[in-house]
Amino acid sequence: MATPNAAPMTGLRRAAVMLLMLEEEAASEVFKHFPPTLIQKVSKEMTRLGDLSHQDIKMILDDFHTEVTNSPSMDRYDDYIRSVLTKALGNERASSLIEDVLDQRHGGVGIDALNLMDTPEVAEMIRDEHPQIIATILIHLDRSQAAGVLELFDERLRNDVVLRIATFTGVQPAALQELTEVLGGMLDGQNLKRSKMGGVRTAAEILNLLSAGQEDTALENIRAYNDELAQKIVDEMFLFENLLDLDDRSIQVVLRQVETTALVVALKGAEEPLVEKFLRNMSQRAAQLIREEMETRGPIRLSQVEAEQKAILAVVRRLADSGEVMLNSGDDTYV
Repeated sequence: MATPNAAPMTGLRRAAVMLLMLEEEAASEVFKHFPPTLIQKVSKEMTRLGDLSHQDIKMILDDFHTEVTNSPSMDRYDDYIRSVLTKALGNERASSLIEDVLDQRHGGVGIDALNLMDTPEVAEMIRDEHPQIIATILIHLDRSQAAGVLELFDERLRNDVVLRIATFTGVQPAALQELTEVLGGMLDGQNLKRSKMGGVRTAAEILNLLSAGQEDTALENIRAYNDELAQKIVDEMFLFENLLDLDDRSIQVVLRQVETTALVVALKGAEEPLVEKFLRNMSQRAAQLIREEMETRGPIRLSQVEAEQKAILAVVRRLADSGEVMLNSGDDTYV
């Protein structure tokens, strides 16, 4: 029985108690899977807990054990998940997301493990493998992790792997078996999908995250192999100047995620129409301060400007993946 003056045991409050009972390292791992808004709510609730009796804690643990024990198999919810996502996104957009959502539950731990590893560890683990195997592995990693691994390769290997990513058409059974052997237990049972992995879009997304110099040399290598393929990749790449195509609401969302100092540097290398696009979506005072800082700052290295622009593009990509902003790529619009 709870203490008379105790706050109601809401789901949020129970989560806060459970996290406080974990070791610091374990609790931090749990927090990594929370969206920022939930982290804020749970953290705030943790500060409000005050003193809890042993009886309160036992009640929470008993409730948790009961709920887990009585939960039905998640397999029966597959049809529900498919229905909800299809209604929300439409058949075409939902199909890819449905595969990802369900695969994460059914044996997707291997790739998740590589994504959670330090980038240098992944690079060191796979750098001596055949470039085709490396390309196959990177295709199934998060784009930022794949780009980070590529940056640690020498130029020749990096260019070779990017070309193989761009021309990737699927995983043949023999190649899949070799890949599984390379990664051992981490990819044991991983069902790598042939239909949507690799190709021009994947290469473009990874190249977007490389430095300007690495991006240019990789594209030159692809152009030497096939000029038409290189142009298709360029057409798919989302460049800083493409932010001009974002609507005002999306620009405002981006501005809330970008530091002023980073924006000043990035805009120093932008054309005036794009500068005006950002400034008109700020308050008059904020726009004036940005303009003044751009004018008073001395020359900035091009590499620094490009780095800040790519960092902002990474933010835009993340917001697009979460559906908070909409991007236009060529003739197709996607979120």
